[in-house]
Amino acid sequence: MNLKQAAGIKAAGFVKDRMIVGLGTGSTAYYMVEEIGRRMREEGLQITGVTTSNATKEQAESLGIPLKSIDEVSMVDLTIDGADEISSDFHGIKGGGAALLFEKIVATYSKETIWIVDESKLVKQLGRFPLPVEVIPYGSQQLMRIFKERNYHPVLRTTLTGDVLKTDSGHYIIDLHLNKIEEPEKLAAYLDQLVGVVEHGLFLHMVSKVVVGSENGVRLLDSPHQK
Repeated sequence: MNLKQAAGIKAAGFVKDRMIVGLGTGSTAYYMVEEIGRRMREEGLQITGVTTSNATKEQAESLGIPLKSIDEVSMVDLTIDGADEISSDFHGIKGGGAALLFEKIVATYSKETIWIVDESKLVKQLGRFPLPVEVIPYGSQQLMRIFKERNYHPVLRTTLTGDVLKTDSGHYIIDLHLNKIEEPEKLAAYLDQLVGVVEHGLFLHMVSKVVVGSENGVRLLDSPHQK
């Protein structure tokens, strides 16, 4: 069993009967969704899923997990999702899988959020992983110019075939290669006020637990950002 699979299976253990569960996106979250499907088949677990991407929606449907959209529930009991980087003060960067907008919406309306990662994702300070910024196509080159002027080293994300990548919402993603983010809250506030920016991958004060797959087994870290 690989580290991501071990973390995904461990995190699925926090799901209880009749919960509304936010189902994350990405390679680690994939194993969590698979394990929830197994528990439903073999243990009779009953949940309702709220997915964070079209890919996770297709996976959950193939496993027979009943689904509702975020607009059909009043609140999500628990969201389990991956992360691309988690700092020592439990802030995160997400969006490597281009699902950051839906992921942040679902996490915002969740009573509790758990992140599942392998130990390579734990860092002292955010920024080594490029920060995704989801933007509206119209005006995106203006934002590229602004980011270049601020030395954010922006790169418009493309697909393997060289086309501009489009998110599930039809937006573009600009990845900022910052190396170090000294003041994540200040940067988040700046990005939030830029016209044309839909969302960014800084997930601050959002996670309550982190499940870490390591060579020595699975560790559980408690975050101070409890809701």
